Amino acid sequence: MSSTSLTPNLSHLSNESTLSGELSQRLFTRRELIPPDNHILWRIERGAVRTLTWSEDGIFITLGYWGPGDLIGYSLSKVQPYQIECLTSVEVSIIPQHLWYKDIDAFLSHIKHSEELLSIVHLKPMSLRLGKFLLWLSGKFGRDVEQGKLIDLNITHQEISEVLNTTRVTVTRLLQQFEEQGALLRYKRRIILLSPNKLIKNIV
Repeated sequence: MSSTSLTPNLSHLSNESTLSGELSQRLFTRRELIPPDNHILWRIERGAVRTLTWSEDGIFITLGYWGPGDLIGYSLSKVQPYQIECLTSVEVSIIPQHLWYKDIDAFLSHIKHSEELLSIVHLKPMSLRLGKFLLWLSGKFGRDVEQGKLIDLNITHQEISEVLNTTRVTVTRLLQQFEEQGALLRYKRRIILLSPNKLIKNIV
């Protein structure tokens, strides 16, 4: 994944649109990168993205997962390198700097979710870390289905391991363990939490 490709500054587009009280919107496809621009923020209207960086030896480190209502943008982080990757097709509204003050609640939410995820990735043992992360995902991307709570996000075992600082093999083994305990179901790349209470009770 390269961070060298740049796109033109888009702030002038949002300035023009906000003169009439409307925000410019843009669509991105799955796996597309949100272009870097420190003069604007993006509010997710539909879809999911992850923010990430990587170490000198090329190991990806996921910094956060974001969905509808969340603010994202390169000015929200001092981490370098830094990228925003679309996990689904994504629709965003472009928020220019002079309107950022209107999104105080979204800024506070961004801070809270970042700190919550940071606390999860330091939990021990790894089974507790994974269980808490699944509950965190269900809070952001979950929807009720007949069997329980579906995490409506196509996330791979490798991507989970990049969040939790572990290996893909460990994630696969623990998910199998949770499934055998009756705490979750796996359907393709989706996860259904059958019993969140059982998920945590079995690992603490």
